[in-house]
Amino acid sequence: MNILIGDDHSVVRKGLRMILSEAYPHSFIEEAVDGADIIKKINDKPWSVIISDISMPGRSGVDIVKFVSEHYPKIPILILSVHSPEHYAVRTFKAGASGYLTKESAPEELVKAIEQVLSGRKYVTPEIADLLVQYHLDDNTDEPHKMLSDREMEVFELIAKGKKITDIAEELSLSVNTISTYRTRILEKMHMTSNAEIAKYAMKHGFE
Repeated sequence: MNILIGDDHSVVRKGLRMILSEAYPHSFIEEAVDGADIIKKINDKPWSVIISDISMPGRSGVDIVKFVSEHYPKIPILILSVHSPEHYAVRTFKAGASGYLTKESAPEELVKAIEQVLSGRKYVTPEIADLLVQYHLDDNTDEPHKMLSDREMEVFELIAKGKKITDIAEELSLSVNTISTYRTRILEKMHMTSNAEIAKYAMKHGFE
């Protein structure tokens, strides 16, 4: 079995590798350090399963899910995130992900999730199942952050954490002008006028 791990933190990659090596001792495990690296390695060889962080420099985890769904639809992809499911799980499943795990739950749930997606099924926890149902029932007007695009959502969270435009541009490997444009769109869509309002909204809605 060939397993590709994509995460920009070496400690996380090593931890996942340990879990996978123990569960699948005869597997080939490769690591990727950012969005561009994981796309390159996806193209390099056939993979049994791909495990990707949702927040990485360059192309985000959601971008990677869309790429895999379009070009390699038979390869299951699991998304790992430090974010609670209510903020990103629906987005990743809409993009074509096979499962969504928080990094906190990964040590206990990762192998179970892999076994499930390798059998052709989705890995959906009861919490995520509720979110998916709610998404179809709710018009989302009371939560304007759900109207943001995937990239806008990334920028939104980084602004909420107090990061400057230049720092965000460097972290996402984008230009300052591009990040400024995203910020403008975020403020317009959410009917806000400042970073302080973004931070206040993020705190109210439980963003970490």
